[in-house]
Amino acid sequence: MGQIELLLLAIGLSADAFAVSVTNGMCTKDIRLGWNFAIALTFGLFQGVMPVIGYALGNNFLQYITMYDHYIALALLGFIGGKMLIDGIKGKDDGEACKIIEMSFGALMVQGLATSIDALAVGVSFVAMSVNIVIAATVICFVTFIISFIGVKIGKKFGSLLSNKAEIFGGLILIGIGIRIFIEHTFF
Repeated sequence: MGQIELLLLAIGLSADAFAVSVTNGMCTKDIRLGWNFAIALTFGLFQGVMPVIGYALGNNFLQYITMYDHYIALALLGFIGGKMLIDGIKGKDDGEACKIIEMSFGALMVQGLATSIDALAVGVSFVAMSVNIVIAATVICFVTFIISFIGVKIGKKFGSLLSNKAEIFGGLILIGIGIRIFIEHTFF
């Protein structure tokens, strides 16, 4: 996996965190810089750690998945990207559903876990693609942090105009990477 593909993958994976960050910025009463930083850091760390866990799990089954790595990558990235695409297309208007909330540590942990489950599956596919997990996890963590930080600011300022579009964009990126891996491993 090249640097550009890794960056695009990180952007795609961070789309859920971006959408939740926008919602947090829009719905959290009097959100301050400290919470903005905490939200971005939490999402970044969860997105960075989950691929490592997936990689460790997948590494135990490497001998069994090597022959099918391109199918696994296509299935996982296609499923995750497809789900994001569908959710983004049929997403409700968060602006109408938004109720003012108080941010808490527990709520933030649940959000971090929920937005990073897809990164666990991607970590499994990293084994099949022989990706350097340290570099990949660091890039994913950093990109998610930046995008989440910006998402809170955007949510605070502009509301829900962008959250569904981020999921659609992220889903398309993940599906595209899955297709490219499948074609590359099948035909080249």
